Amino acid sequence: MDKTVSVFPKNKFQEVRVGIREFKGNDLVDIRIWTMTQGADHMVPTAKGVTINVSLLPQLLKALQETDKVLKENLEALNAAKKNEAGIKS
Repeated sequence: MDKTVSVFPKNKFQEVRVGIREFKGNDLVDIRIWTMTQGADHMVPTAKGVTINVSLLPQLLKALQETDKVLKENLEALNAAKKNEAGIKS
């Protein structure tokens, strides 16, 4: 099965595509940067990305959830520190 599941912009000239690919009989999750090349009228895949066996998808999802949790905790700590700093300066 070759299917693009999700596409979102990375920047003005690139996008991230998440899909399911088949290679040598194995189903793979492919997360890849696509870019617009000079003179081309369509996006092409780059070497930048990761391809993993679909059996590893639960581990990838868990890692992303843990990353999201850490980022949210750090953001909360940063916001609390800014509030404290603002209170001290007043």
